[in-house]
Order: sequence, then structure tokens, then C-alpha cells
Amino acid sequence: MENVRNYFSDKKVLITGGAGFLGSSLAHALVPLGAQVTILDAMLPLYGGNLFNLESIKDKIKFIEGDIRDEKLVDKLVADKDIIYNFAAQVSYIDSKDQPFLDLDINGKGHLTVLESARKYAPHARILFSSSRMVYGKILTTPVSESHATDPLSLYGIHKLLAEKYYRYYTHTFGMDTVSIRIPNPYGSRQQMKHNKYSIVGWFVRQAMENKSITVFGDGSQERDYLYVDDIVQAFIELTMHGASGEVYNIGTHERVTFGGMVDAVLTEVGSGSRENIPWPESYEKNETGNYIADTSKIEQITNWKPSVPLKEGIKRMVEYYKQNKEHYW
Repeated sequence: MENVRNYFSDKKVLITGGAGFLGSSLAHALVPLGAQVTILDAMLPLYGGNLFNLESIKDKIKFIEGDIRDEKLVDKLVADKDIIYNFAAQVSYIDSKDQPFLDLDINGKGHLTVLESARKYAPHARILFSSSRMVYGKILTTPVSESHATDPLSLYGIHKLLAEKYYRYYTHTFGMDTVSIRIPNPYGSRQQMKHNKYSIVGWFVRQAMENKSITVFGDGSQERDYLYVDDIVQAFIELTMHGASGEVYNIGTHERVTFGGMVDAVLTEVGSGSRENIPWPESYEKNETGNYIADTSKIEQITNWKPSVPLKEGIKRMVEYYKQNKEHYW
């Protein structure tokens, strides 16, 4: 642990999207390690930015409300940073279909803006990008390694892949220090709970807490990687220290969990709600990727990281958190 503290102590860190689920959770981990954390968040209503996520560390961080598409602001903020976590994003693959230019603007141009600012004003900063399993598209072989074909089925996935290529280009062309992390289905405390477009686990937890029926398409047998936020944060920390520049890494659980199994775990841990299986909608194949299980051997070869929170335990922690803090998220 001491070498982690030594690495992050007094490091100047910028987290874009830092009032959101992943960014705020990372901030909570970095502050005790002695990092000097600055958070930039546009606080766009749909995307999970929530000042309550930062409440207990607000006096130990610097918070700025602003957008990664604001070039002058980003130039100023990256200028002296040692580490940049670029997590700001349009977060819904559903909305990417209805608002394609907004998705491109934030998830494409926004990230290019940060990279350009870093190239000019922080060329030696380590930059980490939160990508998605959605870059793979239809799954051909499992477990899915980083060399699996990338053929996204959504504009969200296409723009995540575009951003990955930006990061790799800036490493290859300018020698910048970038790492991309492909995240599967994240869930946990501090995430957006207002609508169903952000995290399916979170939305189901809310429905169960409100004693509603959870809808499952088909028999719920499709396999998914549900990764708890604490494990994601640890992966961020390990890859900050050890990730190879210009590379992309999968993270994921070692559990094989079906969609229906996840729903049943939610209902069990919440203690209310019900499940209803209905037929798949027409043309669902256009978005259904098939079973997804991540091959995490690449990150495990260079770090001590291993997922440690099983689904049942992660959902239990979520339920306890939202029972205490419901008024800040509903």
C-alpha cells in the first residue's frame, strides 16, 4: 500500500466528469492517498453529475463546473497536471441513437479537446480514458480479449472506439502517455438512479426498492460482466501506476452471471419487487451483443488487480447506500 501512497502523494490530478459515478468514486480513493484533486463537471442533468457524491471530500478537492468542450477552460485546467482521468461523457447508448451529434460532440470532440490541451500544456501527463465493452459489438468468442474485433452496434460504442483511437494516435504521434480501459456493466454506490439509461443494475435496484416489477426480455439467460465500482476504481489506480502507454485494457469480473441471475440477486437483496419475463421486442438483434465475459489476463499480468466484490455483495452495498441517501438520487 505504501508504494501506492508514494505514487499519488502530491500528484496534481484532474478528473473530468468527476461529480459522476466513476469520477467521484475515484476521487474518494485518491484524496486519502495525498493526491491534489481537481474536478471538472458540466453537471448536465441527464448524466449523473451530483454534488452529493463529493460532499464528504468537498473541502479536500477543487471543484469547477464546466465542460470539456470549453477549450480555454480545459487549457487552463490541464496546465500543471500530472494525471488526467478523462471520464466526462454522454453516458447512454440509447440516447446516442436519438442525439447523435451531441454524443459525437461530447464523446468525440470533447476528448479531442482535452488531448489537444494536454499536448500543448501537459505533454508529460498520464491520461486515462474510460472506454466501454460496447466497442466490441457482436461477441464472436468468449472470454473477450482486447484483440477481439471491434465492430460497435451503437453510436455510443462507435464514439468510444473513436476516442480510443484518438488516445492511441496521440501516444503514437506525440509520445503522450495514454491508457484506455474498457469497462463492462458498472454498478455501485453514487451512480445515477433517475432513469433507466445509465446503469441497468441501478435502475433495477430502484424499481425493486419501489416494489415494482422488473421486466426481463426472453429467458434472461444472456451472460454479462457486472463490475462493482470499488473494483473499477482499483483498476484505475493500478493502471495509472502500471499500464503501458498507448495500450487498452479490459476489466471485468470472474463471475459468470446471467441477466436473470442479476435480476434475482437484486430482488433478493432489496427484499421487495418482482420479475416479469416478456418476449424480446422486434429487431432486438440489432443491439444485442450476445454473451459478454471479459478476458482480464492483460491487466492481471502487469498488476495485482483482481475483481474482489461478487455481485450479491455489491448489490447489498448498493442497497444499503441508497436506503440511507435516497433523497439525493431519486
